[in-house]
Amino acid sequence: MKSISIRGALASLSLSMLLSSLGTSIANVGLPTLAAAFSASFQHVQWVVLSYLLAITALIVSVGRLGDIIGRRRLLLIGMGVFTAASVLCAVSSGLGLLIAARALQGIGAAIMMALTLALVSGAVPKAKLGSAMGLLGTMSAIGTSLGPTLGGFLLANFGWPAIFLLNVPLGILAMGLAQRFLPKDDPEKRADRAGFDVLGTLVLVLTLLAYALAMTLGRGSFAPLNLALLLVAVVGAGVFVFVERSVESPLVRLTMFRNVQLSAGFAMSLLVTTVVMATLVVGPFYLTGALALNAASVGLVMSTGPLVAALVGVPAGRWVDRLGAHRSGTLGLLAMLTGACLLPAVPTNFGAAGYIVPLAVMTAGYALFQAANNTAVLAAIAPQERGVVSGLLGLSRNLGLITGAGVMGAVFAFGTASHDVLQAPPEAIAQGMRLTFAVAAGLICIALAIGAVSKIVSRRLIASC
Repeated sequence: MKSISIRGALASLSLSMLLSSLGTSIANVGLPTLAAAFSASFQHVQWVVLSYLLAITALIVSVGRLGDIIGRRRLLLIGMGVFTAASVLCAVSSGLGLLIAARALQGIGAAIMMALTLALVSGAVPKAKLGSAMGLLGTMSAIGTSLGPTLGGFLLANFGWPAIFLLNVPLGILAMGLAQRFLPKDDPEKRADRAGFDVLGTLVLVLTLLAYALAMTLGRGSFAPLNLALLLVAVVGAGVFVFVERSVESPLVRLTMFRNVQLSAGFAMSLLVTTVVMATLVVGPFYLTGALALNAASVGLVMSTGPLVAALVGVPAGRWVDRLGAHRSGTLGLLAMLTGACLLPAVPTNFGAAGYIVPLAVMTAGYALFQAANNTAVLAAIAPQERGVVSGLLGLSRNLGLITGAGVMGAVFAFGTASHDVLQAPPEAIAQGMRLTFAVAAGLICIALAIGAVSKIVSRRLIASC
C-alpha cells in the first residue's frame, strides 16, 4: 500500500510539473494565431507568454515560503485550482487584455506548482530514491516543453486557439484528485512560524524581480534607456531587500541560510547552467536558418532534439544520482555540457544539421544529469521546514538563468555577428556569432565547475573541523 501511495504522489507531482512547463511552450506556438484573432501586433501579443513567465519569476520564492507557513499540500491544491480555473478564463477571453490577465493568473498557479512540487517530492519518497524522483520530474518538465509546440499546433489546426488552454482543465482536475488522495497531509508541528509572513520583503522582492525580468525581456535583446533604468531599479531593489530581510523578525528568506556553502553553490550553478541552456534556444533557430539554410519544418525538428534528449535521459540520470552521489553526478553533467559547448563552435558548417544535433544532445544530456544532481543536493542540505522557500529559490535561479540567457546571450550573439540586423547577416557572420556565444557558454560552465569544486572542498573542511 505504501508503494501505491508513493506512486500516486509521484503521479500527482509529475502532472503538476508537466502542466506548468506545458503552459509556456504550448502558448508560444499560438502567438501568430492569437495575433490574427485579436488583430494585435507581435509586441502586444507576446505578453501572452511574458505575463505567464513574469508571474512565475516574481512569485515563486514567496509562494514557497507561504507553503512552509500554511502547509505545502494545501497550497499546492490551491495552486492547481488557480491554474485550472485560469485556463478556463484564458479559453473564454473575449479580448487580448483579458487573455493576458488570465495568463498572469495562470502563472500564479504555475509558480505555486513549480515551487511546491520540488518541496513535496523530498517528503513523499525515501531519501535513497530522491535522485530518481528528481530525474522523473525533470523528464516531465522536458516532455511538457517538447510536447507543447507539436500538441499546440495540432489543437490550433483542428479546434482553434481556446483548445490550447482548455487542454489543461481535465489534466488539472486529475492532478488535484491524485494530490488529494495520495500526498501526505501537512504536519502542523513541522510548519514554519505561522506568525511571520514577511509582507514587506515579499513586496520588495516581487518588484525587484519584475524590474529585472522586464529589463532582460523588453526590446528583444536591445538595451535601450528603459532597460538600463529597469536594471538599475532591480539593483537598488536587491539592496533594499537585503536591508529589509536583516531588519524583520520573520524574513521571507533567511540570509543566514546562504552560509550553507552547498546551498549557495547550488543556486549559483543553476543560474549559470540555465543561462547556457537558454543560449541554445536563442541562437539555435538563427544559426540553423541563416548558416545552415534549413527550412522552418527542419528547424523545428532539430530544435526538438534538446527536450527529447532531456525527456529520455531524465529518469536514468536520477538513478545515476542515487548510485554515484549528487556531487559526482553533477560534475559529470557539467563536464558533458562543457564538451557539447566546445564541440558546437568547433564543428564546421559543412557537417550540416548533424554537426549541431550531436553537440546539442551531449549538452542536454549533461544538463539533465546536472539538474537532477543539483536539486537533490540542495534539498538534502536543508531542514524540512524550509523546503518550500528553498524549492522556490531553486526555481527562481532557473528562471533568472533563462531570462538572463535570453537577454545577455542574445546580445553576445548579435555582437558576434557584427551586424545591425541579424536576420540580414550573411551565413559566415551568423556562424561567427554562434561560435562567440558558445565560447562564452563554455566559460560559464567552467565557472560552474569551479564553484562546485570549491564548495565540495569547503564542505569537507567544515565537516572535518566539527
